[in-house]
Amino acid sequence: MLTIAGEIAQPSMLTFADLAAIDGAYQVADVSRLAPGRKGDAVRLAGILKLVRPRERAKYLGLHSSTDNFHASIPLAAVADRALVIYRLDGQPLPEKAGGPVRFFIPDFAACHTEEIDECANVKFVDRIEFTAEKGFDNRPHDGTAHEALHAKEVDRARGQG
Repeated sequence: MLTIAGEIAQPSMLTFADLAAIDGAYQVADVSRLAPGRKGDAVRLAGILKLVRPRERAKYLGLHSSTDNFHASIPLAAVADRALVIYRLDGQPLPEKAGGPVRFFIPDFAACHTEEIDECANVKFVDRIEFTAEKGFDNRPHDGTAHEALHAKEVDRARGQG
């Protein structure tokens, strides 16, 4: 279940079936075609935006993961037309080991040309998306040491050590 709330006309709780039912024009089969090494199928953020209809005052997108207490708040305009929400792998809901229930992904995040969007804006285990007028809660690392520590923790977790 993906909860979408905040500065939108249509707050929603989207299931796997709801994401799969979003117009085919917004569906991306096999994200590896856009980002080699990535797996799964996605819906473009633009398709979700059409569904929930952000209000004009919605300027930031909050990406929240209760699984690992990770939160990012990024400028909506910079990602509205390029971000993907990966929700399916091999025809099934994206498993947690692959970053499910959904994984927010920005192919070529550097092309967004903003300091607020970095590699850590690609958030795993997303269960809530929040639209806000101002920058919201964001606990991404903000220096090189903290960034490296986060990725070392992810490697340990992937190996079953943490």
